[in-house]
Amino acid sequence: MADVTVIGGGISGLSTAYALMCRGLRVIVLERQTRVGGKAQSERIGGFLMEHGPSSVTEEGSVSSLTRDLDLEHTRITLGPEVRRRYIVADGRLYGIAVHPAAFVTSAFMSLTGRLRLLAEPAVPRRIAEAEETVAAFCRRRFGIEFTERVIDSLVCGMFAGTAENLSMLATFPRLVEMERKYGSILKGVVLSRLSGKRMPGRRLFSWRDGIATLPTVLAQRLGARIKTGVAVRRIAARARGFLVKTAGAGDIVTDAVVIATQPHVTAQLLDNLDAEVAFAASQIETPPLAVVYLGYARSQIAHPLDGIGFLAPGSERRHVNGALFCSTMFETRAPHGYVSLAAYIGGDRAPSLARLPSHELIGMARRQFAELLGAKGEPVLARVRHWQCGLPQYRIGHRDLLAVLNGISGRQPGLFLTGNYFAGVSVSACVTHALHTATCVSTFLSCEDRGATVSQSWPHSEAPRFGSNSLQLGCT
Repeated sequence: MADVTVIGGGISGLSTAYALMCRGLRVIVLERQTRVGGKAQSERIGGFLMEHGPSSVTEEGSVSSLTRDLDLEHTRITLGPEVRRRYIVADGRLYGIAVHPAAFVTSAFMSLTGRLRLLAEPAVPRRIAEAEETVAAFCRRRFGIEFTERVIDSLVCGMFAGTAENLSMLATFPRLVEMERKYGSILKGVVLSRLSGKRMPGRRLFSWRDGIATLPTVLAQRLGARIKTGVAVRRIAARARGFLVKTAGAGDIVTDAVVIATQPHVTAQLLDNLDAEVAFAASQIETPPLAVVYLGYARSQIAHPLDGIGFLAPGSERRHVNGALFCSTMFETRAPHGYVSLAAYIGGDRAPSLARLPSHELIGMARRQFAELLGAKGEPVLARVRHWQCGLPQYRIGHRDLLAVLNGISGRQPGLFLTGNYFAGVSVSACVTHALHTATCVSTFLSCEDRGATVSQSWPHSEAPRFGSNSLQLGCT
């Protein structure tokens, strides 16, 4: 028996379970794989450290308070001092753009016409129509074609492994939509927000010496025997008061509440017999495959200064590699002295079929791109590939309507809650923040004398994903 059964041992599930444990509740975590962490997997290979999934954390939401509570501050590391630029591929080569806010206007990366169009954004009338727009449609209207195709499309691919033409602006960047509604201009809204002292997107990135997997590892240590790995959930059945969770590997569990913290297609399977409408909504969220190609080189093999987080490539460049991270520049301990490490990202919504190619072909693609753009010469000293059959959730047109259905399950099935990277953002920070919000909802429900009472799990509109420097992240459920 348990007060709460959490299904899924990724960062979302572990964070939810830890918060509930700290409230004194009896918690069980069921993870189908033999190890916890979901996509947050860090691997030491000699003196190199490969991040199979997310490679950094944005300092926002609840993640900082959680890491302090877990006593992880002493292992925390921030971006290296050599990160001075952001790179975007244009016209077949890399353009380095300084990190200050006015860089896009002053850089020759964009044509004079494109820069003037960007500066004219405050003169663009606000949109009156209520119909959803794609990210591309919104940004073309407000910022112009050139900025949208070169910058916005690159950012969307880096943050979501998606395409600006397919993602919903309202679901993906609601703060910018709200700025247009409130101020009539994004640039005006940014300036007024800064003057009023409001915190703006693009906050600092950090990690830990042993990688992102540090967070799920320590959470698992705190939870201890409450975690059951190698356990597949076969069925969730509603009872008069609570649920019966049938498993393969851990028997049957009688529980007062259930939190499902799995990928959307797994959520759909688990809910098929309980709520067909919610199961269908979850099944509509696509997660195109993505591949991570990790290469280590001697520093002398790379001509480029690698003085940035990495580079992004807009779809108009028609490249196999969506972008790359300069891992050893971002954080110390990512490569031995005298060596560098790079990670290329291939596939996603832009080219899902490429992510399924064999490792040797993907390594060849990454090597050719690094040779052309970074001046990489010779054989890498290390080459690894991670295939993710399910990558990042795509927040397409209608995504917020799907979320309304998903959040409604707590009303129709009291005691059943959902969390994961398809709710409020794909980053580690977004997953942790939504997970802790979910834990509060669960705790509130269990403290109610009337267990049939509805506890809203809806997410504040202003807390959804936002623009920032956290590109090329493989979000983790």
